[in-house]
Amino acid sequence: MILELADIRVHSGQQAEFEQAARHGLETVLSKADGFRKYEVRRSVETPERFVPLIHWDTLEDYTIGFRASPAYAQWRAIVGPFFAQPPFVEHFEFCASLSA
Repeated sequence: MILELADIRVHSGQQAEFEQAARHGLETVLSKADGFRKYEVRRSVETPERFVPLIHWDTLEDYTIGFRASPAYAQWRAIVGPFFAQPPFVEHFEFCASLSA
């Protein structure tokens, strides 16, 4: 499984609207993509305009080819893109280790 981490900065004062738009886009567009498994979105405590969506995919290609190259990606960007203060930084990670308390 691949974890997609995006570092998103939104325009000041638009945090609540972005949260609603992101939830809508994730639930109606992105969650229907092949290989999508789950998501969560975190908001920074220190920098309230900063959000980090954590999206789990079966494979990197499910994101890069299946979703990113599809019309659904344009739908997703149309929903959340207007809130971006700058282009998001996106990286993908493989599992290495975990520990639960």
